[in-house]
Amino acid sequence: MPRRSKGARLWLRPEATKNGKLCRRASWIIIDGGRHFATGCFAHEIEQAEHKLADHVARKYQPSRKERDIERIDVADVLTVYLDDTGGRQASRAKFEGRIARLNDYWGGKALAEVTGETCRDYVRRRGSAGGARRDLEDLRAAIEHHAKEGLHRGVVRVTLPPKGPPRDRWLTRDELAALLWACWRYREVQTLHRGRRKGEPRQTEKRPLRHLARFILLAIYSGSRAGAVLTASPSRGEGRSYVDLERGIFYRLAEGARATNKRQPPVPLPPRLLAHLRRWASKGIISTYFVEWHGRPVTSVKTAFESAVRLAKLSGRISPHTLRHTATTWLMQNGVDKWEAAGFLGMSVEMLDRVYGHHHPEHLRGAAHALGYRRPQSLAITLAPTRRPRPLDRQPVGNAGGPGRTRTSNQTVMSGRL
Repeated sequence: MPRRSKGARLWLRPEATKNGKLCRRASWIIIDGGRHFATGCFAHEIEQAEHKLADHVARKYQPSRKERDIERIDVADVLTVYLDDTGGRQASRAKFEGRIARLNDYWGGKALAEVTGETCRDYVRRRGSAGGARRDLEDLRAAIEHHAKEGLHRGVVRVTLPPKGPPRDRWLTRDELAALLWACWRYREVQTLHRGRRKGEPRQTEKRPLRHLARFILLAIYSGSRAGAVLTASPSRGEGRSYVDLERGIFYRLAEGARATNKRQPPVPLPPRLLAHLRRWASKGIISTYFVEWHGRPVTSVKTAFESAVRLAKLSGRISPHTLRHTATTWLMQNGVDKWEAAGFLGMSVEMLDRVYGHHHPEHLRGAAHALGYRRPQSLAITLAPTRRPRPLDRQPVGNAGGPGRTRTSNQTVMSGRL
């Protein structure tokens, strides 16, 4: 009976010498089915060799694309098909692959028929975060639906999602926003002295490491845009950039070459005050390629800097960069902007505006509360006038004229001159 194959694995091929001289260094080799595949990685490059092995296994394994019963289909096959077919359309490929990897860690050894409400709830418990688990399971549901649309399985599979969490209700007042901006603008980097009599003492330097975050906050709050569109905003067109037309004052939020998704990013006009700031930054050379940059290079994330700014401004509550978009929405509703206009400016549906943002602050409903608390104003003369019943209409008397069978009203009689 032949021995079972060990599968693809790494082998460290030893170095070789000839006449006392080194002629071949030790290197990692992939052994698969009795064949050797070079990795090009030396003995100390174990991590690179492992990545080569993973790529080799991924290229070797191709899931079946024939229609089968759900009892015979592994969930890993479904996830692989979904990753191969839709990975290029994802807004963030790295995050998408991370979710697929987490799903595969749990569901990889299970058949498609084992996707039930019980196993979905068990995944939520193991994941530890209901919100994160819901997002992962949404990808699993999409993968199963894609697999079914491709005609690759028979049977019905339902993914049970945990309930949605309550929407965030934290938004910033104008005083809080001002405190956040001042914290970013005034903060100076603190360094510890390592020499001299004051060794070990902290000292403020002239470096301003948070001023790029102040530009991010201004552009995000006064355009109501998401962090991704703000970080790629540029005064010049280019691949992967969202473009700000400084002459016309229009912000084209969808990056050039990016695919439009359900998170709509329509072009919007910019407020005059913000546009003045953007023009000044560009004319004075404060920015070069992007409006939010660090030492001339684009910034990919402001989460760490934003946390530092919130701490320096001594703001309470759960505040993140997305809070700026939420704040812009709340301010629009407080100022009585029409819902259709506000939804179009923010790039969301009116239903989403009402469901997610409309209840956060009821200030925009104060007009209705005022109308309910007071009666409609009336004239004093009308209010004090006594009410009288309407008088019945008087009919004109009818008189006989011209003999029997003929009648004449009183007005006709007067006009005829007979009375």
